[in-house]
Amino acid sequence: MAAPSKATVVLKAVKKIAIKFSPFESNVRSTREFLAMVGSEKARSTNMNCEVVTTVKHDKSEPVVDITYLDGDRLVMKGAKLTSREMLSAFQSRCTSKDPQAKTAAKK
Repeated sequence: MAAPSKATVVLKAVKKIAIKFSPFESNVRSTREFLAMVGSEKARSTNMNCEVVTTVKHDKSEPVVDITYLDGDRLVMKGAKLTSREMLSAFQSRCTSKDPQAKTAAKK
């Protein structure tokens, strides 16, 4: 998988990530790459309480990433028309706005 390099995923402000996809569809690649990034050991170590749930369906459904933040806010991304970089960028910008420490680290 061609995951973006130097992408540091921090799950500090995230409560739950639910990823649903049909593995045999042609539009699922970006969703699988996003799953690889948020499900990595390094990313998971940033918040051990973050729940990452993957649902694999065989019903030709659209790939969806549903992220729930600690403050109850949600971000839903439909992976069929997004690249993994776009998904990661939207995810990280929302995480940074919710975590004041991440804002100062991003400026350094």
